[in-house]
Amino acid sequence: MSEPSPAVAVDWALVTRVVDRIVPADDFPSAAQAGVAGRLAEGAGGANRALWAGLLGPGFAALAAELGAELGGRDLDGVTDEELDQLLERLSRGETGSGWAVGAEEFWAELVRVTAEQYYGSSGAAGWALVGYSPAVRRSGQAAAGEARPLVTHRVHELRAGYDAIVVGVGAGGGVAAAELAARGLTVLAADRGELLSYEQIGQDHLRNFRLSRYGHNAPPGAAAGARVWAGAGGHEQVVTDPWDSRWSALPQTIGGGTRVYQGMAWRLLPTDFALATRYGVPDGSSLADWPIGYDDLEPYYTEIEWSVGVSGDGAAHRNQGHRSRDYPMPPLPDNTEAQVLRAAAGRLGWTTGPIPMLINSEPRYGRGRCGQCGQCVGFACPTGAKNGPYNSVLPEAQATGDLTVATQARAVRIRTDGRGRVSGVALMDTVSGLVTEVAAGQVVIACSAIETPRLLLHSASDHHPGGLGNATGQVGRHLQGHRYVGAFGTFDDPVIDGAGPNARLATCEHLHRRPGVLGGVLANEILKLPIVHWNWALPPDAPRAGRAGKDAMRHLYRRTSHLYGPVQEIPRADNRVRLAPGIRDAQGIPVARLTGHHHPEDARSAELLIEKAAEWLTAAGARRTWSLPYPADLLAGQHQAGTCRMGDDPATSVTDRWGRVHGHDNLWIADGSVHVTNGGFNPVLTIMALALRSARHLAA
Repeated sequence: MSEPSPAVAVDWALVTRVVDRIVPADDFPSAAQAGVAGRLAEGAGGANRALWAGLLGPGFAALAAELGAELGGRDLDGVTDEELDQLLERLSRGETGSGWAVGAEEFWAELVRVTAEQYYGSSGAAGWALVGYSPAVRRSGQAAAGEARPLVTHRVHELRAGYDAIVVGVGAGGGVAAAELAARGLTVLAADRGELLSYEQIGQDHLRNFRLSRYGHNAPPGAAAGARVWAGAGGHEQVVTDPWDSRWSALPQTIGGGTRVYQGMAWRLLPTDFALATRYGVPDGSSLADWPIGYDDLEPYYTEIEWSVGVSGDGAAHRNQGHRSRDYPMPPLPDNTEAQVLRAAAGRLGWTTGPIPMLINSEPRYGRGRCGQCGQCVGFACPTGAKNGPYNSVLPEAQATGDLTVATQARAVRIRTDGRGRVSGVALMDTVSGLVTEVAAGQVVIACSAIETPRLLLHSASDHHPGGLGNATGQVGRHLQGHRYVGAFGTFDDPVIDGAGPNARLATCEHLHRRPGVLGGVLANEILKLPIVHWNWALPPDAPRAGRAGKDAMRHLYRRTSHLYGPVQEIPRADNRVRLAPGIRDAQGIPVARLTGHHHPEDARSAELLIEKAAEWLTAAGARRTWSLPYPADLLAGQHQAGTCRMGDDPATSVTDRWGRVHGHDNLWIADGSVHVTNGGFNPVLTIMALALRSARHLAA
């Protein structure tokens, strides 16, 4: 067993006995037999040091004293499992003696949680076999003949003094924009603060990833990126959080950004989504507005992205979509058991369903493999190269022109302006050496995400632009939106989850703009849940979590629990915003982001509709029981960030024009979700890429 931190004085023999009662032995190993106690000891001197010092250590000391008093001084070996179980049951209810310096119920809940993390969440955990989970590739993902062209990267000290265009941020939008500009003959520098991480570098840690991030992410930013300031409903209490906190949840800082680890749902917005204010009116307290463009303006670019980056799906599947000029280049991913059960139930309800369009290859394409149906798609890199993004599609193609340079570990610390206030280039910091180099550019495109983009614009203030670039009317950072997902869970008599990732196969669009006055949203069978994600999120609220009953709940329910979820399209508010936090700076001396706001009351109506319809669908499919999680009013900027530099024709109410060019600047552009006026009832990544392509083509022309 690993030695714990000297600062945490704990009887580890007692810890071993107790965790064995939390997960006792049966046909599968107990917690101690599976090595949990040793890993808890490692955590006491590492990631969970503060938890052990402040709660678990004092709790075990109190438990040891209570055991000694109650059991007549017998040593631990003389205490039976039944006696220990009885004491722990009272402990879980807070029924303890007077010697507890910490809350007994809180101690017990946290101990059960960290024990479950190690039993169901550590690599190769015993709990995986218990529930029938495997992360392995289930079918051959072999690519067609020929290797995909690798992306070549450079460091800041290798760059030229100037380029026709600099694109800052090489994710979904920035990657598309950079590729298009280079393809049009401009010399382009695409700069990102991250590296081009390999599959192995991103790793397979079930406790540190973009789906469960209590201890961090499996890609930068890490703690060194600095804190974030968050103020929810009321805006008074400010909470300084790590970049992986769920309220903030920074996008991966790597070439490809979120496309390296996303689920890859590739929905188009509906025609109605571009004109919500016209259809619904403007609710009091909101900043709801129509887009300056419509679906028809974007349709050709949607189609082009679907073919150049790569989307699998069925263009005729969902009846209330906008018109299409071309079907998808690949058929949808193969069906799974859950989709079959849900499709039949939707038919009985009279609802249409169809495959979910995915930025994942259903067949080998352009040197990249097909989906191998592994058990850990969402939150992780793809083992077969089937998950598509600009980093492995259009960027390598554009780099073959010789006009595209990709710089890694190159953080933009300021957008530079000349003596007349015109944008002249970008100051790039080498994140390893700390040296800053000014690189000149005729055009600058910012694509850093809807939080980092306004942060950079605001930090780039100058004498000519004292409030920050593009902020003459105070619009930069306003109208911050995200996507909180809602829906329902249901348990079935027979297994409905067959373990084939990414699991997302089937959706209905029946509940978008169909109920008067309610936006609604899409409902889909969502991610394949990691065992520890299931334990944290998808067990029924009254399910036992410890003892033999807790182990049986995981064993029985993991494959018998379905969930149907979809994103709530938020009504924007001008006071939901990103600003610079006064007095708090990151490791490079840049003020950190301060996020404030809360959901508009109208959002709850869409949430209630989706929860209602998800439960109805699951019940029709044969679920014995359904339940849902509450929809909180607090701002959530941790998923699908958008809106903080919205496009519009009026500079008084927007940051960019309809092409993504910043008002008042002839050579400054934005190519990420910041420009979204509203965020849609779908995953927004295809819209981000289509808009970036449209903007870049206009810039080049």
